[in-house]
Amino acid sequence: MKKTCLLFVVFFALIFENTFAQTIPDFVKDNFIKIDTMIKMRDGIRLYTIIYVPKDNIEKYPFLLERTPYSCGPYGDTSYAKSIGPNPRLMKEKFIFVCQDVRGRYMSEGVNLEMTPHIKNKTKKQVDESSDTYDTVDWLLKNIKNNNGRVGIYGISYPGFYATASLPEAHPAIKAVSPQAPVTDEFEGDDANHNGAFFLMDNFDFMNYFGAERTSPVKEYSKPVFNYFTKDAYSFFKSLGVLKNTQSAKYYNSNCTIWNEYLEHDTYDDYWKARNIRNHLENIKTPTLVVGGWFDAENLFGALKTYQSIESGEANNNCKIVMGPWTHGAWESPEWKQYASHDFKSNTSKTFQDSIETTFFNYYLKDKDSFNVSEASIFETGSNKWTHYNQWPPSNTNNFSFYLNEKNELTKEIGSNNTADEYISDPNKPVPYTNGIYANRNNDYMAEDQRFAYTRPDVLYYQSGILDKDVTITGSISANLNVSITGTDADFIVKIIDVLPDNEPNFRNAPKGFQMAGYQRLVRAEVMRGKFRNSLENPEPFEPNKITSVNITLNDVAHTFKKGHKIMVQIQSSWFPLVDMNPQQFMKIPDADKDDFKKIAVKIFHNSKINFPLLEQK
Repeated sequence: MKKTCLLFVVFFALIFENTFAQTIPDFVKDNFIKIDTMIKMRDGIRLYTIIYVPKDNIEKYPFLLERTPYSCGPYGDTSYAKSIGPNPRLMKEKFIFVCQDVRGRYMSEGVNLEMTPHIKNKTKKQVDESSDTYDTVDWLLKNIKNNNGRVGIYGISYPGFYATASLPEAHPAIKAVSPQAPVTDEFEGDDANHNGAFFLMDNFDFMNYFGAERTSPVKEYSKPVFNYFTKDAYSFFKSLGVLKNTQSAKYYNSNCTIWNEYLEHDTYDDYWKARNIRNHLENIKTPTLVVGGWFDAENLFGALKTYQSIESGEANNNCKIVMGPWTHGAWESPEWKQYASHDFKSNTSKTFQDSIETTFFNYYLKDKDSFNVSEASIFETGSNKWTHYNQWPPSNTNNFSFYLNEKNELTKEIGSNNTADEYISDPNKPVPYTNGIYANRNNDYMAEDQRFAYTRPDVLYYQSGILDKDVTITGSISANLNVSITGTDADFIVKIIDVLPDNEPNFRNAPKGFQMAGYQRLVRAEVMRGKFRNSLENPEPFEPNKITSVNITLNDVAHTFKKGHKIMVQIQSSWFPLVDMNPQQFMKIPDADKDDFKKIAVKIFHNSKINFPLLEQK
């Protein structure tokens, strides 16, 4: 979870605390006994753990555990958190709430490895996050009185990864696990890279905080790796120049282990493969609730692929998925009715908390309530409604392809393989990912109006005619591009856009002067670093001016393009500074110098196509 999303999780946590504290300010202190302790792992390392035990003895309580690299504080037996657990209703339900600093973070001993590699067939002394979870659960069962022998685990983002890591070789007492926006594969699709393209802005910010070294357990990290401030991220990163400049004395200066590793490992090598927990999600039978957000800029891939991996790894699994109209962690906010220009017409976060998350843990940990939730509970944007399927993606879809033509149209007719549209991709004038000046990532960019981009000469666009009926897309969209470039490498960004009609009314609480008429609302976008088009492990250069296939699979969507709207596709070769600039030469980009960056011509041929999973209408 990168810095921007960390701020949002903290923000939602503060809202949670303040909202609840306004009504019952001392609920936690009045109803729980707090225990701060160190739990010894099998290799002797001790992990700092905070336990909130209900004061009453009316019943035996299950454990609800979160393992985090972001501090389980406040520390000390007399310092109480104002809220505990994932949501207010679960807090009032009462569990034995446990929060633990993972090894090497905050008050726990040991060394932290980002996305600790999972070890299969461990020896008795080998450790990973699965074994640390197992040892923690075992200690809790034996040492905390009045428990009912059951444990639930949850977490968002990195804590979501730790929740996932509890599933392989799980302790038998673990009865319910909810990985939420879990980090999974940081080279293919999560925080660090997408299809080998480095997400510069988020990682530069986040690792400055997260990558700060410590010499011993600490309640607070004293300072970031370097001091940094900007009001204009686009200008800052453009002035920063090549990626190697991040290692100058002013910035990382090789003082951040994870940043060093990111720059060193620029292909899908053993470093990244070892950190892909999806490869170990075999034979998972523990009841699992995977949660993700359609507007999650960090771990949309992680939620979808974690569910997919559990589904493919065990036919008789008990795994369900919830995908809502949320940014990173927004499902735990008190209210989520709008995002960017979307108006969802209901409080989607409260629906999730009350009807899904709370009943999930109550059912499997307390034998309370019923949990009659669909295999896939999916919020459909565009139509703004919850839909339910017995699998995800749903089976009742048909593949529908649009081709590109010289009139900027999406058409059903295949175009010529001899004609193409062309643009110049200039590293000195990269296409911005957002419209406006922002110090950090614009959190609305995933549904932003794309009219700022489609007028640029280095962005191609194609659009359908006006739709004569609603068109619903459920699943992953793919682009089969036939391209030629004058260099030996290039990035390809494909954006799927919902074009609103000229009479579209404004949404509720729209800013003064805002106009939805003709709005080009981003639905989904993805980047492919061209040299990885055939393999993330073995990059290949392009042969200049030779027609080459580049296939890009975008993350899933559930979206209805309404009658009267248009479907648009935009294609470009930079997305800055969200993604670092490609020098457009085949090389190790972290080693590139300023002179290595070249302007190239890019051609997209008219036999390229975009494939949509079209939902069958009943």
